[in-house]
Amino acid sequence: MMKTISMARGGMEASAIALGCLRISPLSSREAATLIGTALEEGIRYFDHADIYGDGRSEEVFGKLLAKSPGMRDQMILQTKCGIRKGYYDLSRDSILQSVEGSLKRLKTDYLDVLLLHRPDALADPEEIAEAFSALHASGKVRYFGVSNYNTHQVKGLSRFLDQEIIVNQLQFGLAHTLMVDVGLNVNISNEAGIDRDQGILDHCRQHHITIQAWSPLHIGLLDEVFLEHQEYPVLNRTLNNMAAAKGVSPSAIAVSWIMRHPADIQPIVGTTRPNRLRQICQASRITLNRQEWYALYQAAGNHLP
Repeated sequence: MMKTISMARGGMEASAIALGCLRISPLSSREAATLIGTALEEGIRYFDHADIYGDGRSEEVFGKLLAKSPGMRDQMILQTKCGIRKGYYDLSRDSILQSVEGSLKRLKTDYLDVLLLHRPDALADPEEIAEAFSALHASGKVRYFGVSNYNTHQVKGLSRFLDQEIIVNQLQFGLAHTLMVDVGLNVNISNEAGIDRDQGILDHCRQHHITIQAWSPLHIGLLDEVFLEHQEYPVLNRTLNNMAAAKGVSPSAIAVSWIMRHPADIQPIVGTTRPNRLRQICQASRITLNRQEWYALYQAAGNHLP
C-alpha cells in the first residue's frame, strides 16, 4: 500500500510518491493510459506537470485521458507549473493567469489542485504574483500554491505579499545531489560540502510546513543520466544492489526510499514512462530504511561524514 503524506497543514493528503509527467508527450493514448493506470493501481495520486513540458503536449496527452475516463480526475491531485518561456522567465500577473488558462484547457479540468512558480524570475514583482494568486484562488481555478527552485530568502520575500500560504517547494534532491543535507552535516567546516547554497531551505520548509518535492531523484545533478548502474557510481550501486536483494525490492526502490526516509516527508517526483519501472520504484513505499542504511547509502554516493 502506498504511504501518504500530509500537505497544506493537513488540508491535503497526498501519495508519498508523485508521478512527473515531463516525458509523456511522445506517448500514444494507449501508452499514456497504461502508465497512468499503473500509477493509480500503485497508489500514486499526485501528478506533476508544467506548461512547458513538451511545449504543452504533455498536458494535452494527460487531458485527453481524463476526458475519456470520467471520474478519474476525482482520484487525483493535479499540479502544474508556470513561468518558463523560450529564452526568458515571466512571472508577471498576466502571464501567470494566461498560463493557468492554457493548462486548464489542455488538462481538460476546471481547477488545479496546486500551481507552482517554476523558477525564480529576476524581474518578478511579488505584488503582481499576489494579485494573480488571489484571482485564481477566488475563482476556484487553483486550490493551493507553491514554488520550485526557490531559496529561503526568495520564499520569505514572496510570502510577505501573499494571502495564501506556499505549501510546496520543488527542489532537486537524491543520492547524486545531496546539497540540502550536506550543509547541515558540515556546520562550521571550511570544505565544499559546508557551503550553504540555498540559505538553509530544508530547515525553513520544515519549520513552515512547506512540502519539499524532489525532482529528478535518480539523476546525476543536471545531467540527463541516472546513477543506477552508472559506471561512475560503483560503490553506490553495489550498496543499492545489496540492500535491494536483502529487502526483496528493486535498487530504484532503495534509492527512492532513501529520500522518503528523511523526517521532512520529502515527496519524490519520479519521471519514468515505463509501467514496470514505475512498479519497481513504488516498492519504496513498502520499506523504511534505518539510520545505518541511510548513512551507508549517503557515504556510498561519495559523501563523507565530518
